[in-house]
Amino acid sequence: MFSFLTNKKNTLLSSVDIHSHLIPGIDDGSNNMETSIQLIKELKSIGYKKLITTPHVSDMFPNTTSRILEGFDQLKKEVAQQEIDIELEISAEYYADDFFEKLLSQDDILSFGEKKYLLFETSYFTPPQNIFNTIHDIQLSGYTPVLAHPERYLYWHHDFSKYHELKERGLLFQINLNSISGYYNKEIQIVVEKLINNSLVDFVGSDTHHHTHIKKLKTSISSSFYKKAFKKNIILNETLR
Repeated sequence: MFSFLTNKKNTLLSSVDIHSHLIPGIDDGSNNMETSIQLIKELKSIGYKKLITTPHVSDMFPNTTSRILEGFDQLKKEVAQQEIDIELEISAEYYADDFFEKLLSQDDILSFGEKKYLLFETSYFTPPQNIFNTIHDIQLSGYTPVLAHPERYLYWHHDFSKYHELKERGLLFQINLNSISGYYNKEIQIVVEKLINNSLVDFVGSDTHHHTHIKKLKTSISSSFYKKAFKKNIILNETLR
């Protein structure tokens, strides 16, 4: 089924990436157009056919929808000019805070897919006090909530039941592929393996910011747990093609 995505060393089991930071100079991802084009070419060489790029929207990166769309338009024009055969789509990665709640109330959101998936994150170190309210507000606004890299939130590592509780509330999980190969740390690797084994994963993403991420990505997709993610979970990336 996935033979068209196979190369000599690695097998990419989904040609759609839903999490990356490729718009130049807008967040902590690519800092210039040349780097963005190089990253896109590298992702294409791995086997990706569609990239949904997701710049940060937060206090640290107070990007407006208009600024994001302007940067995306420039990126698309450069990709077309260089005749790179890859599909690009825009969304965003929202930090769940008061500013996000304001954007949500104004319906000023960049989602992706027919089900209006909304990618968001929270603090890595401080437990969110109102995450269930956030999930409810997202759903009430007509969006489907997707939590970016749930394996990286340290405060849930020793209370795995929290992940099940969040799933029961209708929250979808997007794991970072490089968590599988221990790029962040061993503890995160253990948690992502538990998420995979418990069939809690809905999306996979590269979370590409720079060349090191892509270099490690090539290792990650060779991992047995990468293949297991697709065997034990219903991964939705390909539904976005």
